[in-house]
Amino acid sequence: MALKENDLKWFRPLWRRVAVAVFLALWLGWELFYTQDMFWAFLVGAALAYVAWNFFYTFPKEQSDDTLPPPGSPDNQDRPDP
Repeated sequence: MALKENDLKWFRPLWRRVAVAVFLALWLGWELFYTQDMFWAFLVGAALAYVAWNFFYTFPKEQSDDTLPPPGSPDNQDRPDP
């Protein structure tokens, strides 16, 4: 399942993706070593695997400045010209 465009924009900074992955890893450690609840450990482990796959393996690479259209071109219609 691919990420939506809004999700891609929000998760574009690497630190946000790493923060979510670290949070899930800590939660998984809590479930495995402290509570020993295998149901929640399985759910959090599955979420961590999903995050690892989508945030780090298949996440689209950022475009470099030379591949972006010029500011005045018709392809760049994100904001109106002043």
